[in-house]
Amino acid sequence: MLPDAFHVYDTTLRDGSQQEGLNLTVADKLAVARHLDGLGVGFIEGGWPGANPRDTEFFRRARTELDLQHAQLAAFGATRRAGLKAADDPQVAALRDSGAPIVTLVAKSHDRHVELALRTTLDENLAMIRDTVSHLRAEGRRVFLDAEHFFDGFHANRAYALEVVRTAAEAGADVIALCDTNGGMLPDELADVVHEVVGTGARVGIHCHDDSGCAVANSLAAVTAGATHVQGCANGYGERSGNANLFTLVGNLQLKRGMRLVTDDQLAQMTRIAHGVAEITNVTLGSQQPYVGASAFAHKAGLHASAIKVDPNLYQHIDPAVVGNDMRMLVSSMAGRASVELKGRELGYDLSGEKAKQVVDRVKELENTGYTFEAADASFELLLREELTGVRQRHFAVESWRTIVERRADGVLVSEATVKLHAKGERIIATGEGNGPVNALDNALRVALGRLYPELARMELVDYKVRILEGTHGTGARTRVLIESSDGEREWGTVGVEDNVIAASWQALEEAVSFCLLHAGYEAG
Repeated sequence: MLPDAFHVYDTTLRDGSQQEGLNLTVADKLAVARHLDGLGVGFIEGGWPGANPRDTEFFRRARTELDLQHAQLAAFGATRRAGLKAADDPQVAALRDSGAPIVTLVAKSHDRHVELALRTTLDENLAMIRDTVSHLRAEGRRVFLDAEHFFDGFHANRAYALEVVRTAAEAGADVIALCDTNGGMLPDELADVVHEVVGTGARVGIHCHDDSGCAVANSLAAVTAGATHVQGCANGYGERSGNANLFTLVGNLQLKRGMRLVTDDQLAQMTRIAHGVAEITNVTLGSQQPYVGASAFAHKAGLHASAIKVDPNLYQHIDPAVVGNDMRMLVSSMAGRASVELKGRELGYDLSGEKAKQVVDRVKELENTGYTFEAADASFELLLREELTGVRQRHFAVESWRTIVERRADGVLVSEATVKLHAKGERIIATGEGNGPVNALDNALRVALGRLYPELARMELVDYKVRILEGTHGTGARTRVLIESSDGEREWGTVGVEDNVIAASWQALEEAVSFCLLHAGYEAG
C-alpha cells in the first residue's frame, strides 16, 4: 500500500459513472478497479452499497474477485437520516456490511442545502455527522467525509461550514474532503479557503468538478494550500463537465511537483490504463487528453519538427515514454522536410537529402486535392515506398469493380459487389454481399484474394469516416474517406479521395489490403 502521508483517491466507479451515456456493469466495475489498482492509486471508491443492487453486488463480488495489490476499497454513502440513530439506519448498515475497510460519507456543509434538501436543522445535521462517523469508527472502519458544496457553503455561512469540518474531525473522520460540487471555483479563491480550513488542524482533502474547466488546476492549488488527499476520476469522467482527471493529476503531481505517488513502472503504464478504461466504459478517450491522449505528443508543424529533430525536448514538456506514450510525427501540408524525415525514421526509412523534399512535395500536392495523412499512416507509408522504389505498392491489379443496391418488394435493402482482379498470375472474378455498397466491396475483395493471401482473414474494418470537401457541389462534391483497419494486433489508417464516395471508399480499401499484405511479408509489384 502507498504511504498514508498523501492520498490518491479514485472515484471513477461512483462519481465518474454518473457521466451521461456511461453505464458500467458489475463486471465492468471490477475490470476498471483492476486497472486502477495497476496504476497504484491508494483508494478506489466502489460505489454506494444499499443504494442500488448493482453497487451492492459489486462489493459482494469484490470480496472474492478483487485481489487488490496497491489500493484499498472504499464504500460511499450518506450520514444517517434525521431522527434515527446511526446504528439503526439501514443505509449505514449497508456500509458496514459492504466489507470495505474505508467508508466515505457525504455530508451537507452548505446551510441552505441542509434546510432545503435534507429538510432538517443545522444542529441536527451536525448530530447526524457526529453520530455516523463515531458509529462507523467504533465498528472498525476508517472514515473519510466528503463535505458537499463546501466552497459555496463557506461563502454563504463560513462559521457553519467550518463547524461541519470540526464536528467530523472530532468524531474521528481521518480526512475531510472539501467538495467543489458545482465546479464553479477558480484556483486562487479556492486555495485561500483550503488554507484557512487546513489551519483548523483537520486533515483536508479536495474533490473538484470541472464545470469551469478548472478541476485539475483547483486540485493542484488545494494541494499547494495544504490538502493531502486528492480525488479524481479516470479520463475526467463524471456528471456534467466531469471530475478532475485522475491521470492528469497523477502526472502533474509526480512529474511537476516531485511527489512520489506511484512507482516509475506504474507511471509508465498510465497511457495503457487510460485506454484500457476507455475500452471498458466504451467512451472514446480524447486524443488531446494530457499525458495519455494519442495527440498528447503529436507534432504537425514543420517548425516544431525541425526543432524536434535537434532535440525532442524542445517541444515536449516530458519524455512521453515516462507515462507510456509515444511521440508521433503527423504528415500534412503543414509539414516540412524535418517532419517527413522524422516520420520516415519512425517507419524505418532513411529520407536524407533530396528524398525528403521529393516526398514533401508529393504530400503537399495530394493534400491540396483533399488528401490527409494525419490519420492515414498506412497510406503515407505506401506513398513513401512508392516514391523511394518507383514501384506501385499493390499485390493485385484491378480490372474493374461495380456495386449495386437493390430495394426488394419486402423493403429489404441488399448491396452486392463484383470485382475483377489479377493476382499471382490469375484472373479472378468474385462477388460479395454486404450491409451497404462499401461493405459489399470489402467482402468481394476478401473473397477474391482470400485463397491467395490467407492473412486477410484476420483483417477487419473497424472505423469508416466520410467527409464532404466541397459543399457547394451538393451530392457531386469531392469526398474524402478514412478507413481504420485492424488485424487484431495493430491498427492502420488509409485514405481515399474522389468525386464519388464509393470510388473514394474503394481507394481506401485497396490501400488497407495492400498495407496488410506488405506487413505480412508479401512483396508488392
